[in-house]
Amino acid sequence: MRFLKILLALMLGLAAGAAMAQAKRDWRTVVTPSPTGTWVIGNPAAKVKLVEYLSYTCPHCGDFTRESKPVLMDQFVRSGSVSLEVRHAVRDGLDLAAAMYARCAGPRNFPAVHGAIFANQKALLEKGVSITPPPGGDRDAALKAIADGSGLTALVRPRLAKAPGVCLTDAATREQLIAGTRAAFDKIAGTPAFELNGELIQGTDWARLEPRLRAAGAR
Repeated sequence: MRFLKILLALMLGLAAGAAMAQAKRDWRTVVTPSPTGTWVIGNPAAKVKLVEYLSYTCPHCGDFTRESKPVLMDQFVRSGSVSLEVRHAVRDGLDLAAAMYARCAGPRNFPAVHGAIFANQKALLEKGVSITPPPGGDRDAALKAIADGSGLTALVRPRLAKAPGVCLTDAATREQLIAGTRAAFDKIAGTPAFELNGELIQGTDWARLEPRLRAAGAR
C-alpha cells in the first residue's frame, strides 16, 4: 500500500510538472506551416485562431503590429491561447521583396524578420519611394534594386536561410505569394483584415479587435 501511495505521488508530481512546463512555454517561438503555405505563429492547437491579411508597405498594418504587440504577441500568443497566421496581400515591389525575404527566413526566423520589417517600415518606405528600377523590365533586377536601395536587404540579411539573391529569385515563392494575394483580395477590401476563428473581420483596429479576442478565449 505504501509503495502504491509513493508511486501515485510521483505520478501526480510528474503530471503537475508537465502542466507547469506547458503553461510556461513561450509559444511565440513555435512557427508551423499552414495548408495555404503561410506561417502560423504560436500554438497550432490554440482555441483562438487569428488570421491577419497584411502588407509590409501598409502604414495601417504597421500601426496595428506595433500597437497590438504587447498584448497580442507578448501575452496571447506567448501563452498558447492564440495562434496568428500571417497571409500576405502584396501591394507593390517593396512589399513583394519583403514578403519573399520573410518567407526565406524560414520558420525559425520568420517572426524576427516579420517584426523587424514593421519596426523599420517608415525608413524603408522613405528610401523605397525614390528608387527607380533598372531599365529593361527585368523583374528580378527590379526587386533587387528596391530591396537593396531601401535598406531592406541589409536589415534582414543576418536572419535569412539563404543568400539574398537566391531569396529574391525564388520563382516558386514569388508565384505562391502572387496567388495568395489574388485569393486575399477576393475576400478582403483592404489591409489589415482579419479572420477570427473563421469569421472575416474588416475595417477594424487593435482597440476593437482585442475585446473580441478576449471574448473568444484569449488570455
